[in-house]
Amino acid sequence: MTSFETLRDLPHRDVAGRLLADGWNVCGTGDWATVWRSPEGTLVARVSPFEPAYGIFVDLCRRLEGHPLLPRIAFDAALAGGGRLTVMEFLLAADPAEAEGVVERWVAASPDDPISEVRRVAEQLDAEAATSVPFWGGLDHNPGNVMKNAAGELKLVDLFYAAGLEIYRVLLEDPAKVAEAFAADRREYICDIAALARSSSPDEMAAIRAAAASIA
Repeated sequence: MTSFETLRDLPHRDVAGRLLADGWNVCGTGDWATVWRSPEGTLVARVSPFEPAYGIFVDLCRRLEGHPLLPRIAFDAALAGGGRLTVMEFLLAADPAEAEGVVERWVAASPDDPISEVRRVAEQLDAEAATSVPFWGGLDHNPGNVMKNAAGELKLVDLFYAAGLEIYRVLLEDPAKVAEAFAADRREYICDIAALARSSSPDEMAAIRAAAASIA
């Protein structure tokens, strides 16, 4: 079994290597992170090389630990160079109709609905992050952020986001502004996020890496 504490403060590449060696397999790729599933299938590990925003979602889950609409977080830690490792219960995609229903509940948020507590704390964290997290994007409560666990219980995930497109636009146009926003040891792997690897041309990758190197 993987000892998560031994992964704390490692670079994201080393974490990925350890997970692979322990029998974990990639089961998903988002814009910021790669998601690994444990050998027994009960957990996933979200590994991000550069992570400005996900800690706010983890904070939400911890403030409302045990809430039926939030996933169980098994482990969370910053990684060397600005990444983040978050281990949580394995979730499946929700039925589209169920997901739409949860979004409708969020909008209505009647006091007797458990989702109202999630919305209240999420909005509070959003307001706080808007003043403290560089390139903060805000709340993201679209149907794609509704999943379900193995028991079929609906869960809200990834409720916040960073303005990633803006970060990389500014990096190319005015690298010094990105240097001001993120300390050097928090952006060492800024070029390694999944969205760049998935969608950038070789020329685009070269330009981004050159801009990052100019403020290294």
